[in-house]
Amino acid sequence: MTDFQLDNQHNAIIVTPTQMPNDDDFELWAHLLLHMPAIKIAEFEAGADRHQLRFNYEQQNFNLNFEHYSNSVWINGEGAEAEHLLAALTHYLITQLQ
Repeated sequence: MTDFQLDNQHNAIIVTPTQMPNDDDFELWAHLLLHMPAIKIAEFEAGADRHQLRFNYEQQNFNLNFEHYSNSVWINGEGAEAEHLLAALTHYLITQLQ
């Protein structure tokens, strides 16, 4: 099971998976995690230390980030309107994965 926790201080959703994805498996893991009716996957970018899957929720853009060295996964919004939707997105993700 994956846990989602809203971090208002950093304007992010902290994602805590039961098992952290491997660097090479993050793209597939991210697609499976976000395969939900209200979410549209946009694009994937892979870097040396960090990967990012861009997606759309409620007509706003968000990023699912994975940093390999710190084993961190989080979601951030792109812009103020997206940041205002972080609480709603957190609730949506939790209810969809129950």
